[in-house]
Amino acid sequence: MHCSRNLLSSLTLVALTVMTAAYGASPTQVKVETSAGDFVLQMDAERAPLSVANFLQYVRDGFYDGTIFHRVVNGFVIQGGGYTANMEPKPPRPAIANEAGNGLTNRRGSVAMARTGDPHSADAQFYINLADNLALDPKPTRWGYAVFGEVVEGLDVVDKIGHQVTGSKVGMQDVPVEAVVIRKVTVLKTPVAR
Repeated sequence: MHCSRNLLSSLTLVALTVMTAAYGASPTQVKVETSAGDFVLQMDAERAPLSVANFLQYVRDGFYDGTIFHRVVNGFVIQGGGYTANMEPKPPRPAIANEAGNGLTNRRGSVAMARTGDPHSADAQFYINLADNLALDPKPTRWGYAVFGEVVEGLDVVDKIGHQVTGSKVGMQDVPVEAVVIRKVTVLKTPVAR
């Protein structure tokens, strides 16, 4: 039987959304252990169910372990989740629908889905806002970038990553000279108190 990529992608998203709902009423938190220190993200599955389910599936699969923050722009964002320390891309699952316009904004400390110029091209890569970047939010005439959570612990570590010296590698700009490796990403069984 032949299924179209869009149908398969839609079925996968439905399954991921159902699995996310299984985490219960309390917000899910994820610990990100990096070579620069650790921080904790809190997911907002109510406002961004597809993005959260997608992100958590990558976490459960161990996809992010060993990837790097490959784009660091001081005062703007740190972006990761798609490349190894050798700058080799990791093959992601199919892209998900854009959930920008869900009421969450690209303010300092928020985490959002990275994408190309195609509004529905987000897959594994994510970014964390180092400042209030409201220009990344949707407008009536264009899509924005979908926020799906926020840093609830370790914003100082995120800022430290944001201050890394960067350069060019394999044709990419803003790559930290000294790799900032995501060692492990795990769902916390006991949420961090806010």
